[in-house]
Amino acid sequence: MERGTKYRIAASAEDGDGRTAAARSVFTTVTSANSFIGTYTPDDGATVGVGMPVSFTFDKAVTDRRAVQSHITVTSSSGQEVVGHWFGAQRLDFRPQEYWKAGSKVTMRIDLDGVEGANGVHGVQKKTVTFTVGRSQVSTVDVGTQTMTVVRDGRTVRSVPVSAGDARHTTYNGQMVISEKFTQTRMNSQSVGLGSEYDIPDVPHAMRLTRSGTFIHGNYWYNKANPPFGRQGTSHGCVGLRDVQGARGDTPGKWFYDNSLTGDVVIVKNSPDTTVAPDNGLNGWNMAWNQWVAGSAV
Repeated sequence: MERGTKYRIAASAEDGDGRTAAARSVFTTVTSANSFIGTYTPDDGATVGVGMPVSFTFDKAVTDRRAVQSHITVTSSSGQEVVGHWFGAQRLDFRPQEYWKAGSKVTMRIDLDGVEGANGVHGVQKKTVTFTVGRSQVSTVDVGTQTMTVVRDGRTVRSVPVSAGDARHTTYNGQMVISEKFTQTRMNSQSVGLGSEYDIPDVPHAMRLTRSGTFIHGNYWYNKANPPFGRQGTSHGCVGLRDVQGARGDTPGKWFYDNSLTGDVVIVKNSPDTTVAPDNGLNGWNMAWNQWVAGSAV
């Protein structure tokens, strides 16, 4: 139901002897000002990669983190221990120590209805969400060789030439999780604080790795006479794969897109950049387990 809304109910009933009864009721749901909700990923019924955390973003700052976290439980059919970690007052992620076991079922029980998350602010959600962990796919981008090795269920299935960040716009190191997929999307340098260096309306086969704008995506605008893939980094920090305009055809970009799930892991190594921050995207795997556990409120 919508928050801060008055509802009227008119109900009638008839029993087996034909006797009737009627009732009316009016109630108003809690206002937005006095309640909080959490948007979360992944969705109910989704199939995701082994790196996908459960991630909540609350629309209000939570001051009683223990109360809120204790009313969200995440369990796996694999038996892995799952622990929550707070990134500030409005984000709570859950993950096991190692990646989810392939093929496992994960259940998230949300029992926040009536829970006071802050002074006078109560939760309104009560539901159960389940999702499935698919096959294990972890891809490693070696910036030193400009090559990505795709490993599925422990077996190398393909080696893909790439072009990572250039000398001025390096690519983050670390474990990054695919959080969104777009067959085509617009990329504008102004949205990531790079002025007017580029504006590409139809970047093909784009998959988000960080909130700050790192993607792994197809590239059709490369120098055809001297393609950089497997040779040198030429991007503004993303990982590029050979592709064609219109997101069609048999290309490395399309192959990787078609063979990737949200929640798959892309590891970048040997870049001169720093390691990606754990809260920049769904990338909590870059935090040591003892630090992760220390950020739990229960």
